[in-house]
Amino acid sequence: MTTAVYAAGAVCWRLIDGRVHVLVVHRTVHGDVTIPKGKVDPGESLPRTAVREIAEETGLSVALGVPLGISRYEMPNRREKIVHYWAAEVSEKAVQRSTFKPNAEIAALEWVTVKRARAYLSYEADVEILDEFAKLLDQGVTGTFALLLVRHGKAVSRNGWDRPDAARPLTERGVQQAAALVDTVTAWAPKRIVTSPAVRCTTTVAPLSAATGIPIKREAGISQDAWESGHHEVRRVMGKRVRSGKTAVICGHGPLLPDMIREIALATGTPLGSYVTDAAGLEPGAFSVVHLSATNPGSGIVAIETHAPRA
Repeated sequence: MTTAVYAAGAVCWRLIDGRVHVLVVHRTVHGDVTIPKGKVDPGESLPRTAVREIAEETGLSVALGVPLGISRYEMPNRREKIVHYWAAEVSEKAVQRSTFKPNAEIAALEWVTVKRARAYLSYEADVEILDEFAKLLDQGVTGTFALLLVRHGKAVSRNGWDRPDAARPLTERGVQQAAALVDTVTAWAPKRIVTSPAVRCTTTVAPLSAATGIPIKREAGISQDAWESGHHEVRRVMGKRVRSGKTAVICGHGPLLPDMIREIALATGTPLGSYVTDAAGLEPGAFSVVHLSATNPGSGIVAIETHAPRA
């Protein structure tokens, strides 16, 4: 069976004179108009691919927003191409810093309204992704932020561990999982890192803190000790993160994850469903991204995506 080709991209958008415009690229060789995207490099995660490809094709530095879906189509060589897309708001600072020049791959960039983009785009698959973005606009959901709930990496087993549970360290695999998180998690450009003070949690987010320069905030209220004693403060911690409106990474323990997602749902008026419990069922080193609207708080949880550990 022929191996599929994986790629990733984003519908980049910004406000121009109060109206949402999206970015389309005019490709030089193909003579077509598309949404910026590109193929995954070996060992690279899909979210990182999307951010990297947009930077390479357009010169724009972006953080990912809401996932918009997946396109599948057959390439001329008969191989299937599978492309994952997100929304990505582009700041004015990013536009001013762009160093894009027409080149052998991209002839031009153009910011157009969603209506005009529909007429411009060369492929139906791109139009379908654009329509998913348009649905968000219809709901009043434009600017978003994300809460990335991370389950700590693989830790030394409780069996035979005779020191306090909070001191249990990561295994070698857990350390690798912690390091591998950086590549993917930074695609959402988090502004805060919050964690249980347990060693296995703080060690999981330490590489992310080192890579981004974001200090680690330890919250005893989301520790496993607090949860097991019945004195946890998940509601306070998660409520604060929802109110802040800033993208944050929150590292915790498996038993607390259902409560953490439940509190996000309650704080945003989101009906509880199986998708909420599914997003809490993470294996060590995995994480779920809960997307919330910064512009329409009443819209609840906009989307949830889950990412498996990469080590």
